[in-house]
Amino acid sequence: MEEDFFESPITAGILNVSSECNVNKTFTFRYLSSVYLIVFIVGSLGNGLGLCNLCVNWRKWTSLNVFVLNLGIADLLYVGTLPFFVSYYLSEGVWMFGYGFCRLARILFHMNMYASITFLTCISVQRYLGIVHPMKMMGRFQNLRPSLCISIMMWILVILQILPNLFYTNAIKNETYCHDSTINEHLESYAPYTLTITVTGFLIPFIIILTCYTRILTVLTKNKNVDRNLKSRSIKQVFIILALFAICFFPYYTFRNLNLISRVWQLQGTCTESLKNVYISYQVTRGLAAMNSAINPLLYLVTNENFVSKFREIQRRAWYALVYVARNQSLPDVQAMSVNGKEEEISEVL
Repeated sequence: MEEDFFESPITAGILNVSSECNVNKTFTFRYLSSVYLIVFIVGSLGNGLGLCNLCVNWRKWTSLNVFVLNLGIADLLYVGTLPFFVSYYLSEGVWMFGYGFCRLARILFHMNMYASITFLTCISVQRYLGIVHPMKMMGRFQNLRPSLCISIMMWILVILQILPNLFYTNAIKNETYCHDSTINEHLESYAPYTLTITVTGFLIPFIIILTCYTRILTVLTKNKNVDRNLKSRSIKQVFIILALFAICFFPYYTFRNLNLISRVWQLQGTCTESLKNVYISYQVTRGLAAMNSAINPLLYLVTNENFVSKFREIQRRAWYALVYVARNQSLPDVQAMSVNGKEEEISEVL
């Protein structure tokens, strides 16, 4: 299916762009529908189980659990919209759920991205204070009031970051498109906004996280008196969060800005194979960005001992159930063999 290389349904001829400047969007439709379906299933189960466990054991909460709770809420708000986008891409870009819900669903995606990065930063800073400055922080992590206040402030910050999206149109009434950014008419001011939000919403938090984990790893490797279990869980947490940034966030923000720049060049009449490749790469990173909601539940495994023990218990019961079923299935065969053997013995005697 060949379509204009632009995200908005504006003809290339009106904008003096080469008619050859198009891209095959079949890959986008198939790839994003598949990824979103997987993320919906894994993200819903992982975050649902994690949040249920947190609620059951709320009396044992620390400040870390408060930040993980907010991270899970942000993920569930986003994965709840994914079935609609699976339908959108399976129908090859036909949005059937209305103008208002298109805007809401896209805003929830950006809210999830910035909330995830924000609360991952809070988790990293909390872990840094607990390991690098344990004496100063002793006993303070059991008081939930500061972490609750910080969480409210972080949500306000996230809302302020995504608020300008309300002034940009990513859909047109009575149309079937639901763009992930904005239409071409708003592109001139939207590109600088995106670059700014990349710095404030991604780059600065990433520098903070990188600084925290550099100090954490230094302390953990030099100090041999650190509890082995705490050391193991802290190192796992470091690698999970760094993997999130390396796989989900860094490629997405890089190609998101490159794609917007390429769209500006297209509107000016430039069309090259490199610009088409940027578009395809951006679609790949959109799928990778969505995967953060499926990877985030791993943090429940390294921040909550109760969740780990229950997860192992579920694994143990599942294993016993499989063994039990396998034995019951093999038992009739054994009995049949036994009966056949006895019949053969009787026939020989007769």
